[in-house]
Amino acid sequence: MIRKRGKTVAKLLRELKGVGEKTEKLFQKIGITTTDDLLHYYPRNYDSYEAPEEIGSLKENSVVSVRGTVTAGVYVNRIRNLQVISITVADTTGKLPVVWFNAPYLKNTLKKGSCFIFRGKISRKKGHLEMEHPEIFTPAAYEEILHSMQPIYGLTAGLTNKLIIKLMHQILDEQSLQTEFLPDEIKEFYHLADDNYAISTVHFPGNMQELLVARKRLVFDEFLLFILAVQILKGKTEEAPNAFPMKPVWITEQVMEGLPYHLTKAQLNAWHEIERDLCGHTLMSRLVQGDVGSGKTILAFLAMILTVENGYQAALMVPTEVLANQHFEAFTKLIEEQEISSCHPVLLTGSTTQKEKRRIYGEIASGEANVIIGTHALIQEKVVYENLGLVITDEQHRFGVKQREALTTRGNAPHVLVMSATPIPRTLAIIVYGDLDISIIDELPAMRLPIKNCVVGTSYRPKAYSFIERQVREGRQAYVICPMVEESEGADGENVTDYTARLREIFPSDITIGMLHGKMKPKEKNGIMEQFARGEIQVLVSTTVVEVGVNVPNATVMMVENAERFGLAQLHQLRGRVGRGAYQSYCIFMQGNEEEETSRRLEILNKSNDGFFIAGEDLKLRGPGDLFGIRQSGQLEFRIGDIYQDSDVLKAASDAAGGILELDRELDLPQHEKLKERLNAYMKYDLENLGL
Repeated sequence: MIRKRGKTVAKLLRELKGVGEKTEKLFQKIGITTTDDLLHYYPRNYDSYEAPEEIGSLKENSVVSVRGTVTAGVYVNRIRNLQVISITVADTTGKLPVVWFNAPYLKNTLKKGSCFIFRGKISRKKGHLEMEHPEIFTPAAYEEILHSMQPIYGLTAGLTNKLIIKLMHQILDEQSLQTEFLPDEIKEFYHLADDNYAISTVHFPGNMQELLVARKRLVFDEFLLFILAVQILKGKTEEAPNAFPMKPVWITEQVMEGLPYHLTKAQLNAWHEIERDLCGHTLMSRLVQGDVGSGKTILAFLAMILTVENGYQAALMVPTEVLANQHFEAFTKLIEEQEISSCHPVLLTGSTTQKEKRRIYGEIASGEANVIIGTHALIQEKVVYENLGLVITDEQHRFGVKQREALTTRGNAPHVLVMSATPIPRTLAIIVYGDLDISIIDELPAMRLPIKNCVVGTSYRPKAYSFIERQVREGRQAYVICPMVEESEGADGENVTDYTARLREIFPSDITIGMLHGKMKPKEKNGIMEQFARGEIQVLVSTTVVEVGVNVPNATVMMVENAERFGLAQLHQLRGRVGRGAYQSYCIFMQGNEEEETSRRLEILNKSNDGFFIAGEDLKLRGPGDLFGIRQSGQLEFRIGDIYQDSDVLKAASDAAGGILELDRELDLPQHEKLKERLNAYMKYDLENLGL
């Protein structure tokens, strides 16, 4: 389907010069099929070509330019199947070894006595600094790009940054872009750039100031459309009649009394709010926000029991099959221990066999199955509910426009409960979750042992590996998190693919190292997570995909490489994967650079295990230059905006949305015609991309 923007129709990518079938498939891998998709594939960073630095002042792990003279001939060495080209360059302050891999053509370029500008990463090898695989420029050529900002895009194997830049220029040169959709008074009041300027400048900014202006407009647009959509959804929800009235039941009190632990005060408060909503006159739309391990799941179970006891069906939808399995087993165990005969749970996921699915569909349609636990398979066309009164979802599957419509068309709209482990400061949560009432669980169960944290430099790695090995020998398991799936052009940081291979060489062969990342097929991911949950994999090297993965009480170590590349709230969520059992757990944040500001940010994690405190501190530390490499996570993964970093823009967009809807709830006024058009397109496509 071709998406319309304003009055312009986006072309299929295949229609661009230089895009054949093979390239088209590579772009499809990263979710790009039209020119419009590519225009909104924003750079994840920029290369800033600054003035060359003196060799004597270079620092490890920095990417810099050096003006140097080649002091000797080219030396060629072969290491296994890798050809290594090395030279030494010098300036008045010192000498620097420079190496390239598999670049034999350079022998004819790098003549002794010639002067070039080399730009690359400085690493420490065998006690001395060297530059690895740099770009080479003549002084005149470098002068032309000095102080410019070149975009760096997220890539997949086979796709180059140069190709994306070339195609982006082609689209911007050829395509008449969208028509402005924001009313002039909003642009003027919030000091926003024109949208066509913003879209071209975000890809090719002349300087940082231009980039900030362009980015502010795009972030504002994204937040405004999101908030308008959420508020319109809220209006529809508030108008929906409550077709599932309930009454409190004693059995929920008996369940709480029969638990092997006491609910915390915060859990009890949240439960009373849920119970009050379910037994009220209007439909429940509530968010329960609490740290990983704060005990949200038992509240979901209690809500399902209350729903079933009132004669309705309840569904619990989670993002992964492994998690669905764990919830199903935990719920089944609870009702067996508590001898609750009214609940008849079923498990429905993508890998449920067709024969099983047919049986389960029949039981759901007849009402025999009254607790349905699973993945997004719960909202497929074939699932027909008899009287679904409650839907509980994980934030990764935030239950929104499309899903509500899908279920409402088959009956009355159900009560909705959303569980979130993302600790968003309340001021922002009220905006972002504008269609939901909010309950906060801000204390951990008493039996939880606090996680021991440390922030260390890369030189600590051998000690960390020894520590992980000791934990494994004691029967425990560990996670190692890397920021990237595979090596990427222009990006520094550890990647899962190479790191896994490296650990398999370092650790003894009887320790099983597993690999997990988002590019794997769902079946493959589930298989790996199940093996880890069963203890068959001792060390799991993964991207942040484990955040919402699986409950492994036996995992006691979380080691995060390039911790500076993640937002504090995301690091805190990753840390929540450990400390879930009876054993002392540890979190090692490996800092890939030595910047003081990074150390200060990470020190907040070192000192606190309170997610809400961390989120608030993270908010205070964000500055206008802190645009890249730090992304928060979870369902609120906007394309360019970040609710922490861009909190001021989020608040401005919220004010603007409020003013627009107060003046013109249906967006029927002439000045809102293009905004309405854009919002309809957004609600159709982008809410789905946000997991709504």
